Amino acid sequence: MTLLASCFAAPLAQAAPLAIDAYKRAFAQQVAHANPRVFAEPLPPVLKSIVVLDITIARDGKLTRVAVYRSNHYKELETAALDSVRRAAPFAAPSAQVRRSDGSVNFLETFLFRDDGRFQMQSLANRAS
Repeated sequence: MTLLASCFAAPLAQAAPLAIDAYKRAFAQQVAHANPRVFAEPLPPVLKSIVVLDITIARDGKLTRVAVYRSNHYKELETAALDSVRRAAPFAAPSAQVRRSDGSVNFLETFLFRDDGRFQMQSLANRAS
């Protein structure tokens, strides 16, 4: 692969991070890259909704499960979070250091929604100083 080609490689082609927090950040970056509803501005003092998803990714990086773990029941925002994860799949294969005995990795990711329906993920949240 040429240097130019490697600059434009999809996040999937990157080596899997060794620690679960690093894997979650790489996952969140891929979801954010694939979704126009993500905002980069600092988080507002009050959020409209917080949606926590339970995510399982197989040994090969395929999304095997995504479900709402916790929410304040704004169904359209739950759907937006679920769809954003599905749209970004597949993901980098998890490293042996983060995989469970069945080869998958499982974690929770929190989606922080503003009043306008745009979101940040907790793993990438831009906190105001």
